[in-house]
Amino acid sequence: MIAHVQGKVSYRSPAYVVVDCGGVGYGIQISFNTYGLISEAEQVKLLTYLSIKEDSHTLYGFAEENERQLFLHLISVSGVGANTARVILSSLKVQEIVKAILDGNWALLKTIKGIGPKTAQRIVIDLQDKMKKMGELDTVAGLQEKNPAVEEALAALQMLGFSKAEAEKGLTKVRQQNPDIGVEQLVKLTLKIL
Repeated sequence: MIAHVQGKVSYRSPAYVVVDCGGVGYGIQISFNTYGLISEAEQVKLLTYLSIKEDSHTLYGFAEENERQLFLHLISVSGVGANTARVILSSLKVQEIVKAILDGNWALLKTIKGIGPKTAQRIVIDLQDKMKKMGELDTVAGLQEKNPAVEEALAALQMLGFSKAEAEKGLTKVRQQNPDIGVEQLVKLTLKIL
């Protein structure tokens, strides 16, 4: 399986990009959410999922791991294919979809083009327990837009020997009290509570 593709964007549209990776152009289907995160970037790294069918091999790309995980959950639901999952991810933010599933709000999912009441209810029923068991309420609801300061601080804390989970927990606590803090201060304050 192709886990990710990294390279220069040679073509881009809101639903599709071509990433030049070592002279090979990978055509990748993306959601509007991912497009919003990479719309200005010349170099990108997209996490991927390869859908293999009798008549096609289609690569789907995601700017963030939480979006890829939600995509994988959605396609595990009977009646929801990869293109339908991409439409869902293009219509709502990841946090909104997870919240709708956890709250049993299938009416919100039904408003998405191509999702009928039965499919919306099936998504909620099939995924509600999975989301709760995996603790995605905490991890996904707590995620903010990609923040370079947080990513740098996380990398620094991991280099100091802290696990990713404990470093993320500490960073989240510090950022709740100091949302606009720089990398250096973020690391210092997080070290005090770890």
